[in-house]
Amino acid sequence: MGLAAVGPIILIETRMKKSTRCWAVVPAAGTGSRMGADIPKQYLPLAGGTIIEQTLRRLASSGSIAGIVVAVGAGDERWKNARPDIDRPLITVTGGAERYRSVLNAVEKLLAMGCGGNEWVLVHDAVRPCIRTADIEKLVVTLWDSREGGVLAAPVNDTIKRGDETGNIIATVERNRLWRALTPQMFRLRPLHDALAGALAARKRVTDEASAMELSGYRPRLVEGHADNIKITRPTDLAMAEFLLRQQDERPCA
Repeated sequence: MGLAAVGPIILIETRMKKSTRCWAVVPAAGTGSRMGADIPKQYLPLAGGTIIEQTLRRLASSGSIAGIVVAVGAGDERWKNARPDIDRPLITVTGGAERYRSVLNAVEKLLAMGCGGNEWVLVHDAVRPCIRTADIEKLVVTLWDSREGGVLAAPVNDTIKRGDETGNIIATVERNRLWRALTPQMFRLRPLHDALAGALAARKRVTDEASAMELSGYRPRLVEGHADNIKITRPTDLAMAEFLLRQQDERPCA
């Protein structure tokens, strides 16, 4: 088998022999109120498992991931019954009321475990089960030597409108160079910790890790990924995720 056939995998395996490792962090303490379900959306059934089980399996399918830290809600009894069936270390921490607090708790756990501040962390939404292994590997290979880190993202293709408080259009936004931020978002452990802790101390509410890094003066890189890496937010998304997983399994290299 030639190098071209397995290029990203070979690059990852070669680089992973260095002292730096990649850890995945999955914030999963949310309730998903927009889903309108009786249970947190990460535990809804999907493709013979639950959403979070499918997400963890996808992360563990990448050779770049050394282990996974999951941040769950305090008193979350459903997590005890999760069966992701993965061959990587799976560590649990208690999450917070907001995403960035959950991620901060997870990275503090990694530091307490003795992980070096230069090691990579890939933060991934618990309800993005359609992430492709190839996209994880592309992110790792692209950013491995970076100091800034970056995020998987997809270019905005639709016309974007800005509305007022009553729902009327007030402007059409130029979509050139606009991107949808996806996950994983990949940053080095110590800078990510300091950025999140700084945002918390300054009472700055950040919606993703890249926002916290930007506040700390970093300029994360956009790494184009597949648009089918959807986030399950509403009931219709669940059916779409089921369809996408089936399509990806049938055409894994597409």
